[in-house]
Parts: sequence; C-alpha cells; structure tokens
Amino acid sequence: MIDEYLELDATGMAELVRTGQISAGELAECAIERIEALNPRLNAVIHTFYERGRGLAAKAPAGPFGGVPFLLKDILGDLAGEPTRQGSRIMPPVPAEVNAELTDRFLAAGLVPLGKTNVPEFGLVGTTEPVLYGPAKNPWNTAHSTGGSSGGSACAVAAGMVPVAHANDGGGSIRIPASACGLVGLKPTRARNPLGPMLGDVMGGLVMEHVVCHSVRDAARMLDCTHGPGLGDPYAAPPAPASFAAALEGKGKRLRIGFARTKLNGQPLHGECVAAAEAAARLCESLGHHVEEASPPIDQDQLIVPFMALWTAGLAMQIDHICQLTGQTPSLGNLEGLTFGLYHAGQAVTGAQVLGAQAALQACGRAVAAWHRTFDVWITPVLGTPPIPNGLIDFGNTNPVEAFAPMIDYVPFTALQNGTGQPAISLPLHWSADGLPVGVQLVGRVGDEAGLLALSAELEAAAPWEPRCQAMRKAL
Repeated sequence: MIDEYLELDATGMAELVRTGQISAGELAECAIERIEALNPRLNAVIHTFYERGRGLAAKAPAGPFGGVPFLLKDILGDLAGEPTRQGSRIMPPVPAEVNAELTDRFLAAGLVPLGKTNVPEFGLVGTTEPVLYGPAKNPWNTAHSTGGSSGGSACAVAAGMVPVAHANDGGGSIRIPASACGLVGLKPTRARNPLGPMLGDVMGGLVMEHVVCHSVRDAARMLDCTHGPGLGDPYAAPPAPASFAAALEGKGKRLRIGFARTKLNGQPLHGECVAAAEAAARLCESLGHHVEEASPPIDQDQLIVPFMALWTAGLAMQIDHICQLTGQTPSLGNLEGLTFGLYHAGQAVTGAQVLGAQAALQACGRAVAAWHRTFDVWITPVLGTPPIPNGLIDFGNTNPVEAFAPMIDYVPFTALQNGTGQPAISLPLHWSADGLPVGVQLVGRVGDEAGLLALSAELEAAAPWEPRCQAMRKAL
C-alpha cells in the first residue's frame, strides 16, 4: 500500500476515500508509518498527535479532502490542545486554547492532522535549522537545506510523509521550501486566507498562509476550501472566482510574460537559476505565450530597508508579547543569536518608521501594478542559488547585518510579493546538475490566483515533474 500512497497527490487520495477504495484510517496509518520510518533521518516533524488523528480518521471526515493525512506548521498552525512554539525556546510548550481560523477550514475540508512541522525560530530565515528542534534535512540530499520557514512541511511532503501540509509566507516561506524540495507552493494574494482569530495581520500584512503540495490541482482545490475573510478581519482580498480549481479546465488565454535573468539590482544569479528561468520562458513561448526579458522597475536595495523595518518590528512585538505572558526576559539563553540581534533592531524601529515603511512598500505595489498593465505574469527563479548546505548561516551571530546578509543574496525575489500583496507560485520545473530542485516563480496581478494557477497547470502538463519526484520518494 505504501507504493500506491507515494504515487498519489491529495486529490487522488481523497477520491479513493470517497469511492470506498481505501479508508481514512488506512491512509492515516500509511502516513504514520512513513513519518516514523523517515523522520529520524529528515527531522521534518517535531510534534505528533497520532491518536487524535486516528480518532478523526475513524469518523470518516467529509469534505473535498476527506480523510487525507495532513501536518500543521509550528507557526500559526494552532490546534486547540496542542502547542505552537514557533521554533523558539522562549515559547513554552503551552497547548493552544483555540484553533486558528485556517485550521478550522482545513478540518472542514476533511484533512486529518497528525502533527506539527519543523521551522526556523520565528520563521525568520529561508532555511530550517532551529536550536530548539535541530535542522530539517532535504530529502533530495540530506546535506542541504529544506528552505524555510515552512521547511519541515516541505520536507514532509517531498518525502511522502503526507501529500500536503500547512505553510505560511512572510518573505518567501512557502515558495522557498517548495523550490528547495521540488514542490508546488502558492502564496495567495494578501488577505485571501484568514489569520484569525488571534491576529488581524502579521508584520503589517507581509504574511500570508496556504500549503505546500505535489500538484497544481491540489493548490487550487485547497484554496477553494480555505479562502475568504474571517470574522473581524482588518481587510479583504479582491473578489475570488466561483472556483479556483475551475481555472485549470480548458485552455486559458495567451499571456504576455516578462522574465528575469538577473536580480532586480542587476547582480548575477547562479547559472542553474538562470537556466531554470530561461527554460520556463522557452516553455511558455512554445505554448503560444508572448515572452520577453523584462522586470518591474523596483530598486532591490531600497526595498530591503522598509521590508526589514516591518519584519524586525513585528518580531519585537511578538517576543515582547510572549515575555509579557511568561515573565521572561529576552536573552541569549532563550533566543538564538540572530533572533536576539533582530529583536533589538526591531525595538529601535519607531512608529514613524513603521508607517514610512508601509508607505514605501505601498509605493512598490503601485509601481509593480503599473508594470502589470503590460505584463500578465513575471517569471523569476525562486532562489539566487540551488538549495544551500545546512550550516551556512551563523545563527549565533548577534549582528543582524552580518548574519542575515547571506539570506538577502539567497532570496532575491520573493520578499517583493509579500510587500506588494501579489500572488506568486513556485513550480518544480528544473533540477541542478547534481540533482537538487530549482524552483521557478510565477508572479501575477493582485487577486489573480486563477490566472497563475491556469498557467501553472499548463506548464505542469507540458513538463510534468511528478515522475521524478515519485522516484525520489520511493528511493528514500
């Protein structure tokens, strides 16, 4: 049964449950067996509640993903009665009092959560190596990073522990691990999915939630299950179509597409990342789309300053709140060095600077929206290089400029869409010469997830990645 389990995406598993060919309980046991077999090597899952999951599966959950095994992320993935520690020693293992609104929607869709996934401390970097849990290891090559911050989720899905897992994205944290692990990772439009009931937004609207998965149809059908504002949300996304999954049907319109060979500041990218973007551009052209080299007129260096102001101020707010509740004082005894340095940088950000940062990112949003009057989609590599080795980042360094600098080089594109609120998706369309995944990012207009998903499905059909990914999963 495990071989068949490894060949199915979440939609395929749900169909087998719906038609009585397999039970939710049998799927749960496959997932548990896979987690127990692989997690000692990969360290993707850091907390399990198997009996709770078995109980849910025994009730034959209904919904579009009825009976499909699932994992929640250790950031924002609140499930009442289970801890969410954000990968940090400063956060005690206190059970959540209530479900996150998104968790409720996952449960209503029929998903069966079995545990929580590994994350970097507070989701701050694009690699998953926290002191609290230890590093997650990429199933394509365990010496390399899974990406972050949804690195545990991506590792678990790539390794075939579950077919889909919760993820969130404040600077690329869905797309980065999707790229590193050979998965589909959609960051929806700002406010498309809810962040309540504990939060209205995170870090001034930078953070958005969804999943990592094997197929474009899973990403689309999951968004059909989760989208829409929650009670009291501070703002809402543009109107959604009747069905995101319906956008995958038939041949979509031919698009005008720009693609990037360099970073926004003109600096070079790793050759494998250039090759990935160029191959995706050629594939789009072969499918009848108009493609040319073009990028939005954004100064990358100017983008970093307002982004980091919001990012560090939001971190300081979170840590101060935890300390108010627990009576702790931030120190190198309960925070990693990099986190400690970023915390103090965030404390120094003034209210005026926060508002100025929001205004600067809004100006970026207007400039990018104007560019999208001409171009429907922007293609970039997700990362500046293939997946980095674990151990490259010095998390003990309290100087945030020094410690964080490698991340800025590694992740040159993804933070822009968090600042502008645009949807963006990572697709596993390329592998490096030494067999590491190199994801390609497609960026669309605000509110146009349907257009991105339609193009993504077209590329998936033209250059399917699942045979290669299935072979890796079976070889583990």
